[in-house]
Amino acid sequence: MRVAPMTSRFLDACRRRPTDVRPVWFMRQAGRYMKQYRDIRAHHGILEICKRPDLAAQVTLQPVEILDVDAAIVFADLLLPVEPMGLKLSFASGEGPHIDNPVRTASDVDSLSISNTDDLGYVGETIQRVVAALAGRVPVIGFVGAPFTMASYMIEGGPSKNFLKTKQMMYQDETLWRRLMGKLVDVLGSFAVMQAVSGARAIQVFDSWVGALGPDDYVRYVAPYSRALIERIRSASVPVIHFGTGASGFFRELHAAGGDVMGVDWRVNIDQAWMDISYRSAVQGNLDPTVLFAPLPELRSRVHELLKRTGSRPGHIFNLGHGILPETPVENVKACVEIVREFKLS
Repeated sequence: MRVAPMTSRFLDACRRRPTDVRPVWFMRQAGRYMKQYRDIRAHHGILEICKRPDLAAQVTLQPVEILDVDAAIVFADLLLPVEPMGLKLSFASGEGPHIDNPVRTASDVDSLSISNTDDLGYVGETIQRVVAALAGRVPVIGFVGAPFTMASYMIEGGPSKNFLKTKQMMYQDETLWRRLMGKLVDVLGSFAVMQAVSGARAIQVFDSWVGALGPDDYVRYVAPYSRALIERIRSASVPVIHFGTGASGFFRELHAAGGDVMGVDWRVNIDQAWMDISYRSAVQGNLDPTVLFAPLPELRSRVHELLKRTGSRPGHIFNLGHGILPETPVENVKACVEIVREFKLS
């Protein structure tokens, strides 16, 4: 199996090395905004696609071919690891993920398995197929959910607005909370390392719900486990991208938990975020996903402004501040890539 070369725009930027132009990829770059993906989804459910490496590889490769981005991110779902842990995961049409047997009690936590991560081997096979198909053109990114986001889904049973049940466990039984988070680090660490061994050249850790916390709660209840997970992933000698949504109020604390690259959402200017961490990591982001709906002159202006903010300092990866929205015009995403590639600092 051929692997991506040790150097690429994306990997160089992860290591804060100079690049010829700014590397660009998009969170959720494979998904419903593309007709090719919708055609597959018309016949297959999300879990089926994830568990069939032939389909998952096909979906992963679509944006590389259509958009000419600088990295492929494996098509999978954050919640796949909950199944080998013993939870029942389903996706209802239009309602997102649902866990039929959420984790609420000490016995629920005790019964969670940490020894069945080999059941996720289909993700590794998908990565191997994608690496072989790309033949070194661009690297493949693997990913896992962060411990807090995974715990939130497992406790709430799905998405939540106020994370009441999650915070109740944190506040009412800290020992139980820490047991759950420790198990998640074990499972997610093994899963991420397996992706790296399969050919992923970087791993992104998504903390999609961390913005539900305040800074003190993050430091006390979450940061130690994010740090432990990131250290385990780095043991596989791949860079780690650490992305937390809505975390601009405690970006320094997020950075202190680790990450070779810090993902920045659109709620803060990226130059300010980078300065806040004293430029000690690379940064990724952070165009508001809705800007992709703007007329092209406005899109160009916004992209140029973002690129000017990051300047000539090595270590910026262009991306959105969150995932591509399902209604996004593909032509605007293509145009965004071209605008980034053509940009030169005057």
